[in-house]
Amino acid sequence: MGGVLRGGRGIRASGSLREVLNGVGLVDHHAHGILREPPRTLDAFRGLFSESDDPRQWPHVATAVTYRRAIGALARHFGVEPHEAAVFDYRLSRDPLEYAASLLGATGTEWLLIDDGFPPPAESVNWRELGELAGCASMPVMRLETSAPEAVATARADGFVALKTIAAYRGGLQELSDVVVGALEANAETGDPLPVQVHTGFGDADLSLPLSRPGLLKPLIERFDTTPFVLLHCYPFVREAGWLAHVYANVWFDLSLTIPHVARPVTALFEALELAPLSKLLYASDAARTPELYFLGATWWRDALAEVLEAFGEGEEAARMILAENARRLYRLTSGMSGG
Repeated sequence: MGGVLRGGRGIRASGSLREVLNGVGLVDHHAHGILREPPRTLDAFRGLFSESDDPRQWPHVATAVTYRRAIGALARHFGVEPHEAAVFDYRLSRDPLEYAASLLGATGTEWLLIDDGFPPPAESVNWRELGELAGCASMPVMRLETSAPEAVATARADGFVALKTIAAYRGGLQELSDVVVGALEANAETGDPLPVQVHTGFGDADLSLPLSRPGLLKPLIERFDTTPFVLLHCYPFVREAGWLAHVYANVWFDLSLTIPHVARPVTALFEALELAPLSKLLYASDAARTPELYFLGATWWRDALAEVLEAFGEGEEAARMILAENARRLYRLTSGMSGG
C-alpha cells in the first residue's frame, strides 16, 4: 500500500503528511549568506537568533520561547545534552564550514535564491559557496538600492532570478525613493520583468514597523501591474499580505523570518491562508549569518504546514506547491540554471 494516494488532494495512506513532507525538496526563495567565523561567546551565539544587534539584549534571548525550542531541536539533531552550553560547545568543536554543510544538507533544499547584500560580503560566504555547502542549486538576487538602472535592465540576462528592495529600512514603504522607482521602471521596460522581493513587516531596529506594512505598497503594485511582487516576512501584517495576494494577480508572499522566529508558526500559517490562494504562498527561511536558521526554518515550516493543511483538508499536493512548485514557476527555475 506504500505510496497509494487517498482522496483528491494527495494525502498518502502510508504515513502522516508530516512524514511525507520530509521527502519534499525545498525551494528556499529568499535567504542570505552565513558568517565565515563562528561566534566567540555564548552571548554572541544567542544574538544570532535575534533581530537585535544590541549586545545588552542578547542575554535576554536565552529566555525567548523560540530560542529554547531551537536549542532542544539542535540538541536532538546533534545528539548532545539539551542545554545551550552543550549545543554551543558542539558548534565550536566543529570546522565552521563543515558544521554549516551538515545543517544545510539536513534541510532537504533543492534551490537557494540568495541576497548577498547581507551579511557584509567580506565576512560571509556568497551565493555560489552556499549552494556548494548545501549540495543544491543556487542563484543570486539583485538588490535595487545598490544597483544602477542599466544593471537592472540586464539582470535577467546576467543570471539574476529576482530583484529585492529594502525600502522598509530606508524611510518606509509609504513613499519609495527615486532610486527604487527608477529601478522598477527599468525592470518593467524590459517587457519581461523579474519578480521583485520587498521586505515588509518586522526586522531589526533600523526600520519603523508601522511604515513597513505591506498595504502601503498598493499604489506601486497597481502602477507596475505586470511586475510580480513578492512580500517578504510580513509579520505582524500576515493577514494584510494575504489580502494583497488575494486581490492582485501580481502579488505573492512568504513567511520567511516569521518562521523560525515567531513562537506560533501554525497561527501565522493559518492567517496566511485565510484569504490567499495556496498558489500564492512561498516557502523561504530568510536565514542569515548562521546555518542553524536554515535547519530550524525547514523543520518548523514542515511541522506547521502539515498541521495547517490537514486542518484545511489539504495534503501533499498543496504542500508541494508551497514548499517548492510555486517558487519554481514564479522564478522559472530549471535544472540547468544553477550557477552553483
